Amino acid sequence: MSPQIVLWIVFGVTVVVMLALDLGVFHRRSHEVKLKEALIWSAVWIGIALLFNFGVYLERGPHTALEFLTAYLIEKSLSIDNLFVFLLIFSYFRVPRQYEHKVLFWGIIGALVMRAIFIVLGITLIRTFHWITYFFGAILIVAGIRMAFGKGKEIRPERNLVLRVFRKFVPVTQTFVGGKFFSRETGRAIATPLFITVLVVESTDVVFAVDSIPAVLAITLDPFVVYTSNVFAILGLRALYFALAAIMKLFQHLHYGLSVVLVFIGVKMLIADLYKIPTSISLGVVAAILTVSIITSLLQPKNKVLSPAPEDPSRGGKKPGGETDDKG
Repeated sequence: MSPQIVLWIVFGVTVVVMLALDLGVFHRRSHEVKLKEALIWSAVWIGIALLFNFGVYLERGPHTALEFLTAYLIEKSLSIDNLFVFLLIFSYFRVPRQYEHKVLFWGIIGALVMRAIFIVLGITLIRTFHWITYFFGAILIVAGIRMAFGKGKEIRPERNLVLRVFRKFVPVTQTFVGGKFFSRETGRAIATPLFITVLVVESTDVVFAVDSIPAVLAITLDPFVVYTSNVFAILGLRALYFALAAIMKLFQHLHYGLSVVLVFIGVKMLIADLYKIPTSISLGVVAAILTVSIITSLLQPKNKVLSPAPEDPSRGGKKPGGETDDKG
């Protein structure tokens, strides 16, 4: 078999085995993920990604390995910013902490499928219509500017179009039903608030992909590198969420760094015909920008703290946006 096929097989087996162990063994019973467990799993996923990168280096050489590492760093960095949104979504729907991992697990399974579709479409468009590169570059620059000036805007899940359409056709229970996505009442299936949360997370990830996929395509058009780097980045997102949830407030400047990264990658795509920025330089620039944003955040800690999701799903009161709890 060719090295390419071998790497695809190793990648597929690794993902399937780790997901099976994650959900079927280590998280067979719903429980609140503590900081220690989250840090261990974060280290495991990062370690697996780096080991796979080493395998890419051995099989396909240093250039492809550097592309993978750069794409992985970009996707991982953008995923960290997404964690702020996930935290707000969980708080909005008052998801019990012991079920947060389950929501993220199935949300990420859906993301694997959606990312594959986005990547195939993106690569096909770029190879068929070269001018689409400039369009993607412009999207990234606009996204970077919006990220820099749009941080702090209130997240309003009740305005989610997918959620609004879903609620018109499927009834939703008033409270959580354990860890179930659906329950049965009077002989018909009814969605629970837990499924609604997954739906919002899934649809939100589509918006994230619009930014992240073009950013990675600016590094390489190799489908293998683009997809595997994306998958390893988002697979480790669950553990990273629980590891950073308690300290996210420390990274108040991270979104500024990410906005600069998006603008840089956008410019890289726009000038590709005039000057192709080497992957090694792109990696160094991205790493430097993120390092500076993290250091400045730590030197100037933020006082505002995001409130975590409460333990009791049946707690009364109003949700953000004026919606009551009985709407899930």
